[in-house]
Amino acid sequence: MADATIENAGLLVVDKPAGMTSHDVVSRCRKIFNTRRVGHAGTLDPMATGVLVVGIERATKLLGLLSLTTKSYTATIRLGASTTTDDREGEILSTADASGVSDTEIATAMVELTGDIQQVPAKVSAIKVDGRRAHTLVRTGADFDLAARPVTVSRFELLATRRDGEFVDLDVVVDCSSGTYIRSLARDLGAALELGGHLTELRRTAVGPFTLDHARTLDDVREEPRVSLDIDEAVKISFPRRDIDDDEAESISQGRWLEPIGRKEIYVVVDPREQAIALIQEKGRRASSVMVVRPATLR
Repeated sequence: MADATIENAGLLVVDKPAGMTSHDVVSRCRKIFNTRRVGHAGTLDPMATGVLVVGIERATKLLGLLSLTTKSYTATIRLGASTTTDDREGEILSTADASGVSDTEIATAMVELTGDIQQVPAKVSAIKVDGRRAHTLVRTGADFDLAARPVTVSRFELLATRRDGEFVDLDVVVDCSSGTYIRSLARDLGAALELGGHLTELRRTAVGPFTLDHARTLDDVREEPRVSLDIDEAVKISFPRRDIDDDEAESISQGRWLEPIGRKEIYVVVDPREQAIALIQEKGRRASSVMVVRPATLR
C-alpha cells in the first residue's frame, strides 16, 4: 500500500541561483510541489550558487540524519582588498597593491591553510553570540569576536590566476569539512600575504554524496515537478545498507526491532523488493529504528 506522502517523497538537489536565500528555495518548492512538507539541509548564502539539498514530503525527516560532513566548492578570491563581510557584498576596509605578489608566495600561503586548521568564522555567519546570530549583530554595528574553531581543509587548490591592475583574482577549488567558511579562507589568505582578501564568487559543487550531477535548476523543477532522488534512492545513497527478509521488514515497519549485527553507524534496511523500510541504529541487544521510512500502513 502507498500514498502520496511516499510516492512523492524524496530529495530534490537544487542548483541554487545567486540572489536567493535557502528559505526562498524552500518557499518556491512548497508552491511547485503543493505541500508544506519541505525543508533543506546545509544553508547556502544568497551570494552562493550550487548544491542545496531539499527534502520533500516524508523525506523531510531524513534531513537531520544525513551525514553531510564533507563539502566541495569552486570559488574566486580577490587579493588586494578586505571587506566587512569577507566577500564582495561588504564595505571595503582596506586595500593594497597585490600586483607584486608571486605565484610561489600564493602557493605557500595556501598550503598553510590546508589540513586541520583553526579558523575564525566570518562575522556574517549564523553562529550565535549571546543568543543572537552573528550576522544580525554585525549589521547593528556591534563589536564582538568569534572564537576559532577546528576545521579540515582537505583540498585548497589553485586553478587559475588573473592579474588585473592592483588586484589578483584566484580561482580555487576547496574540499572541506562541514563548518568551514570559504570567505574566511579568502580573508585569511589575504591576511597571510599582507594584502587583504575577500570572496567574489562561490559555488558549492557537492555536499556529502550529493553533487551537481544530481542537481536541477528551479526552472527545470517548475516545468517538471519531480525529486532528484526518490526516498528509496536517497537513503541508499546516504547510508550503509542491510538487506532483510519480508518478516523482518514487517516487524520493523510496525515499530519492533531487529537483531543487531555489530554496526555502530546508522544504516538503512531494505526488503526483497528493494524498498527502504527504516533507518536503524544498534544499541545493546536491539537494532531499532531512528526513522521508519515505510510504516506498515504505507507498505
